[in-house]
Amino acid sequence: MMSRTQILKGILDACVMTIIKEDEVYGYELAVRLQEVGLPEISDGTIYPVLLRLQKKGFIFSELKDSPSGPKRKYYYLTKEGEEELNSIIQQWNTIVTPVNELLGRKDET
Repeated sequence: MMSRTQILKGILDACVMTIIKEDEVYGYELAVRLQEVGLPEISDGTIYPVLLRLQKKGFIFSELKDSPSGPKRKYYYLTKEGEEELNSIIQQWNTIVTPVNELLGRKDET
């Protein structure tokens, strides 16, 4: 049986890029924000490999900034290529989510 985590894995890049687009964010804060919107299974241990992959693809970049408490933090930002990729993912998602919701929301008519 497919788990929620497996389903989420396919759309996690878009969720991460959306939060980064909204505001500069560092890794742990990103995990907290995802948890706040209802994705508790996304830990900071899950986030860092995603951030690394997105950075290697050129969709995000990072910058070290002073922290009000402790060492510098690595903040992430969306690149122009990242914005284009995010828009593409959103378009693809929208072509899938509506028909799937309609199909899965059907009542048993027997």
